[in-house]
Formats: sequence, C-alpha cells, structure tokens
Amino acid sequence: MLSVRDFWRRHRRKVFLTVGVLGSGYFLYKFYNGHRRRLDALERELAVQRENEELIKAQMQTHFENIQRISDTMTLPHAMHSLSSRIADELDLSQLLGRLIKGKGQPNTLTPSEKLELWDRLKILSFTRMALSVWATTMLRLYIKVQVNILGRHLYVDTARNLGSPNSMETGDLIDREDQQKFLGTVDFLSQYGMPTLISDMETATKEILKGKQLRDFFNSTAVHETIMRILDTFMSMGSPHHWVKYMMPEDVKLSTTSPGSDDPVPSEMTEFDQLLLEARSVLSSSEFGSIVEISLKAVVDTVVEHMGAKFRGGSLTSGMPLAKVLPQVAQMCPLLLEEPSKNQFIQITKNIPEVELFFTLLYANMPSA
Repeated sequence: MLSVRDFWRRHRRKVFLTVGVLGSGYFLYKFYNGHRRRLDALERELAVQRENEELIKAQMQTHFENIQRISDTMTLPHAMHSLSSRIADELDLSQLLGRLIKGKGQPNTLTPSEKLELWDRLKILSFTRMALSVWATTMLRLYIKVQVNILGRHLYVDTARNLGSPNSMETGDLIDREDQQKFLGTVDFLSQYGMPTLISDMETATKEILKGKQLRDFFNSTAVHETIMRILDTFMSMGSPHHWVKYMMPEDVKLSTTSPGSDDPVPSEMTEFDQLLLEARSVLSSSEFGSIVEISLKAVVDTVVEHMGAKFRGGSLTSGMPLAKVLPQVAQMCPLLLEEPSKNQFIQITKNIPEVELFFTLLYANMPSA
C-alpha cells in the first residue's frame, strides 16, 4: 500500500498528463470521426444532387431536341406551305400581268387611263407582296423560336419537379402531347385568320410610301431597300403598340382571376395550352421582342436586295433603272422568300444575328416557371 501511495505521489503528475493526453486524443478522435462522417454524408448528398442534375439535363435535352425536331421538320415547313399558298391566292399578280401583256400586244384593247391604272395597281401589289412576304417569313421563324423556348423551359421545370417521383422515369411526355401540338399549331393562325387584315394594313402602308412614285422614277438597290424598310416601319407603327401581334395569334387567351376582397382564387378554366399561349403573347408584346423583330427584318431586307442585285445583274438594279422595270424583279423575289425551309436562305438569316441568339438565350433562362 505504501509503495502505491509512494508511486502515486511521485508519478501522479505524469498520470494526470497521460490521462489528459489520452482523453484529449479520444475526444479529438471522436470529433474527427464525427466530422468525417458528416463530410462523407455531405459528399454523398452532393453526388446524388449532381446525379439528379445530370439526369434533369439529359431528360430536358432529349425533350427539347424532340420539340426542336418537330418544329424544324413539321411545324415550320407546314406553316410556310400554308403561308405561301395563301399569299399566292390573295395577292395574285398574274391577271394584272396578263392584261398588261395583252395590252402591249394589242394596243387597242386598253385605253391609256386603263393601262396607267393597271400599272399603278401592279406597283402597289408588288411592293405589298414583297413587304408582307418579308414580314411574315421573319415573324413565323421568330414565333416558332419563341414556342420552342417556352416549351423547353416548361419541360425543364416539369422534369425537375417529377424527378423525385417514384414514376419519374415513366412520365413520358411531361407536357400533354395534345396541348403541345395545339400550341405548335398556332403558327397557322397567321395564314388561316390573320391574313385578310394583314394584307389590308400592309397595302395601306405601301400606298402611303409609294404615293407620288411614278413608273419612270429612277430606282436602284438603295432606293428599293429604303422603300421596303419604310413600308415595314410604317406598318409596324400603325395603331397601338405591338398591334401586329393580333395577326400571329388569337387574342382571347383566358386569364385566371381572384374574387374581390378574397384571397381564394376563383376556379380557373385556364388549360396548359392557354398558359403556353399567354406566355407567348407576353413575349411577343415585349419591347425586347419588338427590337429583335426590327433587327431581323432589316437583316432579311438587306439579303433580299443583295440577292436581287446578284440575280438580275442584266437589269442593272445596282446602277439603277425606271421603277416600271424594277416591278417584275420585285415580283419574282416574293416566291423565293416563301420557299420551303430546306431551300429558303432567308429563314436561316436570324440564326446568325448575335442579338437574336442572345435574346432567346435569356428568354429560355428567365422564363417564368409558374
């Protein structure tokens, strides 16, 4: 017993130090072990999150590519065919040209006043058809691009929401296929319903710009470019701001309402199709989209006039000629603007405009998800 006490007196400081070191080591080990487990759990959570994000991206990309393919191979070609047929029917120049050709071969069949009236009508219709073809082709391309980005954004949000569902891998089309097809099908609204008013308003703008222009007036590439742009600018500024949206899509989009003095929403009849249409109208009515339209129209007109100069070199449009000789060239350019997309160089022009691509990148990134 004495030896133990003697040992304790002599070595207790070392014992306390050893116990302290061992205790500290134990607690450090427990702390490190707990910290390591928390880090492992966090790493596993981050790995699962990264895996989910990759899955979302893969599923969204697949759906997005499907919509883009449908748009490029079916929606746009069908819309361009309908548009071309409608414009050819409504703005047919063949009868006017036939009567003028007949009057030239048989001088006594037309009086001077009748001949002048036919030429004046040909002047108005030729530039109306040119400006309308430029506008409609450009707007169809941009509108379909808006549709694809809206659908793509919805698919991204729906994919993210459905990822945690037990049947998330079996959800199929996250946006109802019927609503999707109906939404893409609204590109036909222009040719089916918007065309009569569009033609009338475009003709009004054309008459305003060509008023006082004589058939003997000197026209070169610059004059043709200026004339088409002035017609388009006049047309776009007619009526209320963004009035031209009415030619592209129906106006009676259903809106969700709330009871006065109540926080309870009134049961809305808005379908997913209505929601898609409402978002599209909001985009088309924005000032940013209006700027994109202006940039795109100018780019298309630039290319049209360049193409005319190259195609009709023998007619010396570059150096200039009387307006009467320019009209046939204007008339011949219109069908080229309305060719099927695979052959139509004018449809692809907006792809190469940085401002347009930036607009659609921001549109896709910032689209409301509600």
